[in-house]
Amino acid sequence: MPNNPQHPGRRWSLALVLLLLLCAFCATAVAAPRIGVATMQPGEVFFERFGHNAIVVDDPAAGPPISYNFGFFDPDEPDFVARFVRGDMRYRLAALPLADDLAYYRDVGRGVSIQWLDLDNTAATALAARLADNARPENAHYAYDYFTDNCSTRVRDALDTSLGGALRRQMQGRSQGNTFRSEAVRLARPAPWMALGFDLGLGPASDRPNALWEDAFVPMRLASALRDMRHADGRPLVASEEALLPHRIAPEPEPRRVAWIPWLVAGLVLAALAWSQRRRPGVVAWAAIATWLACALLGGLMLYLWLGTAHRFAWANHNLILFNPLCLLLLPGAWRIARGGDGGAVFRVLLAGIGVLVLLSPFLLWMPLQSQRNGHWIALMLPLQLALAAVLWRPRRTGA
Repeated sequence: MPNNPQHPGRRWSLALVLLLLLCAFCATAVAAPRIGVATMQPGEVFFERFGHNAIVVDDPAAGPPISYNFGFFDPDEPDFVARFVRGDMRYRLAALPLADDLAYYRDVGRGVSIQWLDLDNTAATALAARLADNARPENAHYAYDYFTDNCSTRVRDALDTSLGGALRRQMQGRSQGNTFRSEAVRLARPAPWMALGFDLGLGPASDRPNALWEDAFVPMRLASALRDMRHADGRPLVASEEALLPHRIAPEPEPRRVAWIPWLVAGLVLAALAWSQRRRPGVVAWAAIATWLACALLGGLMLYLWLGTAHRFAWANHNLILFNPLCLLLLPGAWRIARGGDGGAVFRVLLAGIGVLVLLSPFLLWMPLQSQRNGHWIALMLPLQLALAAVLWRPRRTGA
């Protein structure tokens, strides 16, 4: 009988080899985790006004999806408040189940969406490994900076590393004209005191137009930019997007330009009131005491932020001219005028000097390298400061 080339034993061996190869291929195909960027909408607590985000690693072989969250800090640290004031904050990366991370946002009504990224197996696996290593206690902490090194920029930088710098290359050359100031004030707007604090306390470094790369310090801006990102072959970086939780509270504030005319009207009205009382300098002096005391306190705080802290975006604040700490030296002379006396020669010299500085403030708006968008503060304070100076500078006439 001739030999049968399809011997049953050989067929089974061949089938077994093919099955093993198929299993190995399938194991390789499912080994790479799925990577997503979760974006949390702004909340109602002041430190939640700017939204949040995290990188999600979904590896079925390792269990439930893990949220890598760069936004953890410990307010119970012994020196927490002092470090916060100095601008020396320590944040850390925490790895926790996505379901646990979402529980808080569900409770407070903050919406959460996730963008699943189209990363190749090598990049996804390497990113998951780096995040796991970064989340180890000895590696988790980092020096937090509100604009340049926060929870969102850490997400951005981790993705950019996985993409070989492609994210930065695409985001660096494009801009929507936003600045660190405009974004901070916009997102803080539901808390007016907070928005005013940002607007008054930030210096000229916060007013340079940002590329999309810098805009990504805001989680929602990063999510928007990721939708437009492409691989070298034209494939979208975001493969799919889904809502995980609905947003049940006030939405993110929309951008809007600063309306400086109401500030100018307020400044002119206050100046007119002061000038209308020029024959009663004692009354004006009481108003000046309140104004200059507020200027000295606010200016002293701005000076401290510049010279005594690491809050570099508050350095060299042009509002120091309008809210001059030297106004503190005017208070004794104003007190004498309020009591019916004369301010004195030293008072008048100081008053004239501070008035000249205030007059120079509009010219700083056109400085090419250190321009600061504080025209509305100038519109408010320039007329008022000049009116107070004009009324109180004159020597008080006394009877013979």
